[in-house]
Amino acid sequence: MVNNPLTRAWFALLGLSLGSAVLTMMPVPPAVMGGGILLLALVKARVILARYLDLAHSPSWLSGLTMVLSGFALVIFGLYLI
Repeated sequence: MVNNPLTRAWFALLGLSLGSAVLTMMPVPPAVMGGGILLLALVKARVILARYLDLAHSPSWLSGLTMVLSGFALVIFGLYLI
């Protein structure tokens, strides 16, 4: 098993990217597909912030940036639905 946190993060990003690709091939409504892809992108952003930018040791920064990215994603999703 892989013990290095960066390698685990890389595998997580690889799996989330694969999930996004699989979601695009599923017969779901466009709003569900767009929301799912956006949600997976948010999870990937959080993995990058926590592991690669090492913000896991600074929870206040990680939470703040996660809230900003979540708000931005909500705006993008709202515009997508219009």
